[in-house]
Amino acid sequence: MSTLSHKPELLAPAGSMEKGKMALLYGADAIYLGGKMFGLRAFANNFDLPEIAEIAEYAHSLGKKVYVTVNIFAHNEDIDKLPDYLRGLEAAKVDALLISDLGVWVTARRVVPKMALHVSTQANTTNYASVQAWQDLGAERVVLARELSLAEIAAISAKCDVELETFVHGAMCISYSGRCLLSSYLTGRDGNRGACTQACRWEYNMYKLGEQKRPGEYFDLEEDEHGTYVMNSKDLCLIEYLPQLMDAGVCSLKIEGRMKSVHYVATVVSVYRKAIDACWADREHYSVPQEWITELNKVSHRQYTTGFAVSKPDANAQVYSSSKYEQTHDFVGIVTGYDKEAKRAYFEQRNNVKAGEPLELLMPDGEVMPYVLSAMLDEEGMPIEVAPHAQQKFSAHSDVELMQFSLLRRKVVK
Repeated sequence: MSTLSHKPELLAPAGSMEKGKMALLYGADAIYLGGKMFGLRAFANNFDLPEIAEIAEYAHSLGKKVYVTVNIFAHNEDIDKLPDYLRGLEAAKVDALLISDLGVWVTARRVVPKMALHVSTQANTTNYASVQAWQDLGAERVVLARELSLAEIAAISAKCDVELETFVHGAMCISYSGRCLLSSYLTGRDGNRGACTQACRWEYNMYKLGEQKRPGEYFDLEEDEHGTYVMNSKDLCLIEYLPQLMDAGVCSLKIEGRMKSVHYVATVVSVYRKAIDACWADREHYSVPQEWITELNKVSHRQYTTGFAVSKPDANAQVYSSSKYEQTHDFVGIVTGYDKEAKRAYFEQRNNVKAGEPLELLMPDGEVMPYVLSAMLDEEGMPIEVAPHAQQKFSAHSDVELMQFSLLRRKVVK
């Protein structure tokens, strides 16, 4: 199915209720999230069943969709608890389940036979035969492994009729399709059951890395006085390759980041919304303006890479000197409302912010505008010059009507 009949879906992460709603407001066509059980982000602020029902109802009111991850590699006790949970997800009216384990898949097919099932990227699908096999098992969609090139994706699409989804932005796992035992080995927390500690991002001290039976043969490691980050991958960014992804027949373009902030989700979704719309309207003349890259650099991220899309990653796909994130802007507040008569905007603080400092606003419609706080008042209407308290409510003068859920941010001064 290399020719798309519909604009590709923009699929965004929802690590919490707030992040899910912001992703939808900033342009996502669908969100994916995890419940309290059976997902691979145990440390995220995951959803219980009533919350899943709430976000599904909200998404459906906007004509959008919700997918739930049920993608752990299950043990016996997991399978025993699974049927009731699946029935709860069906009652919550979610649009699809993301599954990687064959036993979970068969259980879901039996317990909730009408539910749409998507094959998680954890299933490690890297060839057309595997896609066809999942299709024969009733898969509506297959999320391809990150380790595929654009050419391989196109070849799979040409031989298969099932929907294909692929990641276009976000953190990259050093291990093949995330099937890593490092966290489990070092800490007892199993990444394949949702509890990864990201041990690949830790700082390791080593002078030479070799193997006992290969004397004199060593891996090249870059190390400074702090150590080395030999397994620390750069973040994926495929915004320049949307035409090729569309030509390859990818129907859903996925952003990674259920552990990321509201600022990250809203900003990245906003950029990719513009990019997908522009590419779909004129694929032949699609280009990426610098302003989109500037926006993507404003959020917390590692240096960007194209991963496996264009060629196999080399040393330039890794960051050996640090596991720290970089960003050009801090998220300092969110607009909660606007009073037209009083010409006052209402905010909830997310970082210490002062009157008079140069700021900017990112609107849900994608517009970015400069803004300076003035005539600040606290909740009691008393004048203040600074909002120092976490999630402090305050207001400020604004002649321009500010859209609710706009993000207030400040350039990082180095």
